[in-house]
Amino acid sequence: MHQRVNRNASQFYLQKKQDDRTQARAACCQTVVYVRKNRMENNKVYGMDFSKIYQLLVNKALRKGRTKEEADEIIRWLTGYSQAEIEDMLEKPTSYGDFFRNAPELNENRHLIKGVVCGVRVEDIEEPLMREIRYLDKLIDELAKGKAMDKILRK
Repeated sequence: MHQRVNRNASQFYLQKKQDDRTQARAACCQTVVYVRKNRMENNKVYGMDFSKIYQLLVNKALRKGRTKEEADEIIRWLTGYSQAEIEDMLEKPTSYGDFFRNAPELNENRHLIKGVVCGVRVEDIEEPLMREIRYLDKLIDELAKGKAMDKILRK
């Protein structure tokens, strides 16, 4: 009887060890799927038409009682584009990714933008292009929440 308990105990131990390995493999696979899924989602965002995203950003500001000019000022502050350049990009097909990749001069104080957008802390986003996009989202969120322009532009 003593041997039987030991055998059951070792079978239990082996089964538990195997379950732990299976769980570890499953967690690893979920991480790989998550990373692949995020890359695909990022590519979707990068490929979106800038004029459509721009209209969504401006509409968000307008719905909350802010102005298009304020939204434009935020975009100019972050990216370094002039108003004429922004309006030119709205006329021709430009992807959202290219809008940021070709930005004349990203603001040196953008690293001061902190907070959460879509449940993710912007300062923790590792991919540089996605971080720039989320910076703009965060600034427009702050505008929509009624924050003063001086505080939004980190002056």
